[in-house]
Amino acid sequence: MPTTAAPTSAPTPTPTPSIAAQVRSATKVYGHGDTAVHALRGVDLDVATGRFLAVMGPSGSGKSTLMHCLAGLDQLTSGEVRIGDVELGSLRERDLTRLRRDRIGFVFQAFNLIPTLTARENIELPSRLAGDRPDPAWVDAIVSTVGLGDRLGHRPAELSGGQQQRVAVARALATRPDLVFADEPTGNLDSRSGTEILRFLRTAADELGQTVVMVTHDPVAATHAHEAVILADGRIVDHVGSPTVDDVLARLAALGG
Repeated sequence: MPTTAAPTSAPTPTPTPSIAAQVRSATKVYGHGDTAVHALRGVDLDVATGRFLAVMGPSGSGKSTLMHCLAGLDQLTSGEVRIGDVELGSLRERDLTRLRRDRIGFVFQAFNLIPTLTARENIELPSRLAGDRPDPAWVDAIVSTVGLGDRLGHRPAELSGGQQQRVAVARALATRPDLVFADEPTGNLDSRSGTEILRFLRTAADELGQTVVMVTHDPVAATHAHEAVILADGRIVDHVGSPTVDDVLARLAALGG
């Protein structure tokens, strides 16, 4: 008697990662007529939740403009930017300011710490300005991640450059933002301190579930990211998963960057 083969189960579909931010058909033009500068030319980009993305490219490629438009610091000429399900172009300035305050964290080359406040007070400042009480468990987790436990009572002048940038990173994470934007975050640091900051940003993504977008010109910095996109002349021209220094250098060299 013939046997009937056991039914095979359908393959389990790969889950689609959630998207923290999305850019569609983004253009940005500065000026008019013959002097117009096309900083972005039809850029499409998805930023996955809980990932560390590096944005790279030669000088003038549009990488900083892309970050500023993603973060709501500048407006597109045309196209669309979404943070979660919110389209930034539809927001009034007051609502856009609130979104930046509540859902976005920033880390810059300059530490921008308040000199009269302690490290802990600087970290908790965004929550207090928003009228919220800082979550002590979350702040403690951040402090542990960036290794500031024994420096919380110190003021910026009593901290090294690397320690000040750790405070700036912790401050950016303190409100549990949907996205953290880092603009050349190691530019004012020595190589050792810079490496520590990049490790903290990667740990924030891997262990705390934060989404990090970093603009950098440094191929070594990019190796700490899960992936990198490379811009040239206002367009995304390459995507690198698990970037290595050699791979990034080769791709930038091909662009003359």
